[in-house]
Amino acid sequence: QSWSRGMSYCLHSESHLDTGPIYVRENGKLHVVNQGAGGLQDVTPKTRPFRLFSRSFSVELCMNGEDDRARRQRTDHFIFTYTKEGNLRYSAKSLFSLVLGYISDNVDHIDSLIGFPEQIAEKLFSAAEARQKFTEPVTGLRALQKFTEAYGSLVLCSLCLRNRYLVISEKLEEIKSFRELTCLDLSCCKLGDEHELLEHLTKESLSSVKQLLLKDNSLSDAGLRRMTAPVRVLKKGLDNLLVLDLSCNPKITDVGIGYLLSFKKLNCLDISGTGLKDVDAVIKRIQMQIGLVHSKVPLKEFDHSNCKTEGWAEQTVLQWEQAVMEAIKPQDSLGSRTATLRFYGKTRRMEEVVKCTLVEAETKASGNLQFYKEKVQNCHLPLKKEVAGSHELKNNRKRALAEQERERTSKQKHLCLTVEDWDLLNTY
Repeated sequence: QSWSRGMSYCLHSESHLDTGPIYVRENGKLHVVNQGAGGLQDVTPKTRPFRLFSRSFSVELCMNGEDDRARRQRTDHFIFTYTKEGNLRYSAKSLFSLVLGYISDNVDHIDSLIGFPEQIAEKLFSAAEARQKFTEPVTGLRALQKFTEAYGSLVLCSLCLRNRYLVISEKLEEIKSFRELTCLDLSCCKLGDEHELLEHLTKESLSSVKQLLLKDNSLSDAGLRRMTAPVRVLKKGLDNLLVLDLSCNPKITDVGIGYLLSFKKLNCLDISGTGLKDVDAVIKRIQMQIGLVHSKVPLKEFDHSNCKTEGWAEQTVLQWEQAVMEAIKPQDSLGSRTATLRFYGKTRRMEEVVKCTLVEAETKASGNLQFYKEKVQNCHLPLKKEVAGSHELKNNRKRALAEQERERTSKQKHLCLTVEDWDLLNTY
């Protein structure tokens, strides 16, 4: 009783503290202290069930709220293979592969790749290319520019767009983003003198072009004048050009050939199928001023077999072409399927290819006007008949070049910068 009174006094003295029920074990029995009565109550406590979560806790599966793309990304984290017994085995991908996939999915958000290792950048480009990131209208161009400004010719060193005028019209900005190209084939594209891509050829980003093929592009003297203006006036632009193909452009005359004489490094030239009036005078002029000899046989530089698309973006160009062909593919619901095929579809392209082949055949029949430089051994096929008189030809050429140089230096102020040249120079 004394213990009970002491406990009751203690509880009443600290009644402001809510300590909950108090249990006391006495003589092997468990008692609960009744704070209201101040004594012990022999009551066995009820055990409460153990709850990890409260009754208001609920669980909701969010799988239905995710799209299929998120599910595919989660499964991409694993590699599925089969054992010899035919059992399915999966293993987790490496951290490098996961990071590479994440960056390639968001490649258009990269600020810059300058200074980034080339080996890793190539893998990143391939991963983005496999996801067709460079075919997207806006983000693809932005991502491609990040690679081209950092790696230049590694992205693409040679580009062949022969007969691909639809790709040029649809992906013009992407094509203009390539830098440090050494070979560019634009044959049979019907670009004309005012095309934006021809103006882009004079930019500093394409000053590295050494082989330029502009066969059958509806060019005239005005187009050649614009294309050669930076070289003639500013000594920039296509100053490093070695091989030039201007065949099958009947609007180019003797005046336009005069603009080509500013390409002093030129080793091979093809002007077959142009609208020359005095062919003999043009041959002599090319030989005397830039040292190119008229070839009696076709040169291998102009058979279009050496120019190919090479670089990291080789598959990207093929993706562009495939996307363009799919976009112009006629549907069955159209009223006139034959007319659509003839104007847009593959039949139209086949007709253009056949037409380009016919133009080449007509050019060969009319005459071959291909030139090469004798000093470059691998630029032309050997001609045995011209070897005997090569020394005399060189001496005559040196004397003619000396005379031309004296005339040029004496009249340089009057010949280089005409009023038309100044007008064209002000447009840059």
